Amino acid sequence: MIKITVNGRSVELDESMTVELMLDRVDVPPNYLAVEVNAEVVPREDYTTQAIQDGDQVELVTLVGGG
Repeated sequence: MIKITVNGRSVELDESMTVELMLDRVDVPPNYLAVEVNAEVVPREDYTTQAIQDGDQVELVTLVGGG
């Protein structure tokens, strides 16, 4: 079991996993979303390889259009 923080909220996951799997587990679709892990933006092409580890700080930012 690992503990991470997602947008300031504590989340427990069964194990270390990729950003892609973490988004699926916390039920957040990756469309129009920016992901930051430990203050580093994760490029979308790295979602399948970037690991989420115990203690990581994750920020999920939803992108919306407006005018």
